[in-house]
Amino acid sequence: MKLQLLALTALAAATFATSAQAEFQLDERYTDNDGDLVADIPEAASEQVDPDTLVFAYTPVEDPAVYAEVWAGFLDHMEEVTGKNVRFFPVQSNAAQIEAMRAGRLHVAGFNTGSVPIAVACAGFRPFAMMAAEDGSFGYEMEIITHTSSDIETVEDIRGRELTFTSETSNSGFKAPSAILKAEFNMEAGEDFEVSYSGAHDNSILGVANQDYLAASIANSVKGRMIDRGVISDDQIRVVYQSQTFPTTGYGVAHNLKPELQEKIHQAFFEFDWEGTALAEEFGRNGEDQFIPITFKEDWAVIRTIDEANGVSYNCE
Repeated sequence: MKLQLLALTALAAATFATSAQAEFQLDERYTDNDGDLVADIPEAASEQVDPDTLVFAYTPVEDPAVYAEVWAGFLDHMEEVTGKNVRFFPVQSNAAQIEAMRAGRLHVAGFNTGSVPIAVACAGFRPFAMMAAEDGSFGYEMEIITHTSSDIETVEDIRGRELTFTSETSNSGFKAPSAILKAEFNMEAGEDFEVSYSGAHDNSILGVANQDYLAASIANSVKGRMIDRGVISDDQIRVVYQSQTFPTTGYGVAHNLKPELQEKIHQAFFEFDWEGTALAEEFGRNGEDQFIPITFKEDWAVIRTIDEANGVSYNCE
């Protein structure tokens, strides 16, 4: 069964004890009449789209060409199920990915954990799936890492020095560590430590492994895949903090695709045979070998709470 993503651990409970679940509002261009916190499919057929080519984007990575190959077999399967051409679109940043869906240039996507609420609020993203293990368990942990030769042994050793984040839309690369560092260690970015940004988890991990960055907050699922591929070795990295478990990348569609097309895309995800595929080889490194259904309202509640603690507002301008 799913890992229990409770409100938070004792640490986080102390952080958010006086805070109710963050009020979540969609941009004014979207409606949510059923109260599931995601944009409704437009009722008017004239507002629904049925493109000849579906554009798919996976969350930003350092080498998009690697993931274009990883996803190729799955996208061929989606073509068969939907009857559409499907094209892989390499994105350079979380912001670019969100903007592409908001502008109607992106139809199917995997948004990283921290970007999902912004994509839902500002781009009409309708998440419905997540990768999971055979037993249905899922998730990853945020880790703060340093090089094994550094003198950073604990989180407190970062005080007065520099911590590298990925981007402000990332959960494990910015939002979760910001909340945790403030709550547990009384350390705030820009006051108690300097901040730099790498743009992606693999950039941060490589930077620490190559000693370009002193310390970084990352998703350990990405680190695990990089170690398994031989991009870095385990003896280059020391973990000084590990968080509770968070949900992984959320997969979904643009809200205004025709309902029949959305159903076929759902079918493509849930009926995909992973055995012997490049997707299984890559994500099997994390023990993931299937897509499971999720809801934004329930499975991203913990992420919305972290956003509230960080004072995040979903400004869609």
